[in-house]
Amino acid sequence: MIFSYFARETVVWHNDPDLDLYALNITIPGLSPRFQQVHCTADAQVCHLTTDMGEIHAAASAMALWMSDCFDLTSTYFLLAGIGGINPHMGTISSVTFARYAVQLDLQYLFSESQIPPDFPTGFVPQKSHRPDEYPGVLYGTEVFELNDRLRMRAVQIAHRAVLNDTTAAMKKRAGYLDAPANEPPTVLACDTMTSNNWWSGSVLGDAFAGYVKLLTNGSAEPCTTQQEDNATLEALLRGAVAERLDFSRIILMRTASDFARAPPGRTEYDHLVNTGWEGFVPALQNIYLAGIEIVRDILMNWDEEYASGTRPDNYIGDLWNSLEEANN
Repeated sequence: MIFSYFARETVVWHNDPDLDLYALNITIPGLSPRFQQVHCTADAQVCHLTTDMGEIHAAASAMALWMSDCFDLTSTYFLLAGIGGINPHMGTISSVTFARYAVQLDLQYLFSESQIPPDFPTGFVPQKSHRPDEYPGVLYGTEVFELNDRLRMRAVQIAHRAVLNDTTAAMKKRAGYLDAPANEPPTVLACDTMTSNNWWSGSVLGDAFAGYVKLLTNGSAEPCTTQQEDNATLEALLRGAVAERLDFSRIILMRTASDFARAPPGRTEYDHLVNTGWEGFVPALQNIYLAGIEIVRDILMNWDEEYASGTRPDNYIGDLWNSLEEANN
């Protein structure tokens, strides 16, 4: 089951005549009014869902999927595949990233920067704490999700088979950054993702959010991308796993880098964000498919030998509330 989040991400999958995702079209009550059907191959071995953009759409659509009676998802692999911004200190546009951790940024206190203590980097402070570097005193449970790292690293290995798309415009954009890896060609990376409905840009917020991610993951995460849906999607799928309708260990989280989350030298963050040329947008969309289809093919070709019985995780998987283990006890 492939997840996309808006129409341009969807098109790259539906343009493949060999995959033919319009062979079987299933209307699911509760999906986005703009994307009311799940599209599948004739044998239903591969299906595709577009949730629509943002946390609310993503959660509602993912819930509607597993709560419907149209699918048996108990042995399904989920490829969550969208674009996102990337930290130029961690990677470059058009790259393909695979996450072990997804961290939600917006469950924090927020004060105007004109009204915070002088040693605070931003107005963001973890909930029920007194300082930005203090662990939250209250948790909603959705702040961090951890996925199957063995499956992630297999996906990274498989995605390296793809010849990634690149464009002259993207190359020119990279050249505005002085240092590697921002000015290097796109590649496949194992690094983590941050979820926020707010679009943000810059080193001040970027460094603050990276510190928050490190705080919540005990220093384990390597945050590189930012996007609007992943924690919401994962919470909905976690509830499906608790209900024994799907397997949370079979989720692969992929984001391709469409833009930089920090401005290049000589540009303000305001200008960079609101006047971006989106030079990485087209190759990032293409690389969703180019890397993703390799994973889809591998699952289909090696189902009996590698995938049918699942990939047993070596790490903890789930949310901060330990919901999966609690449900199994």
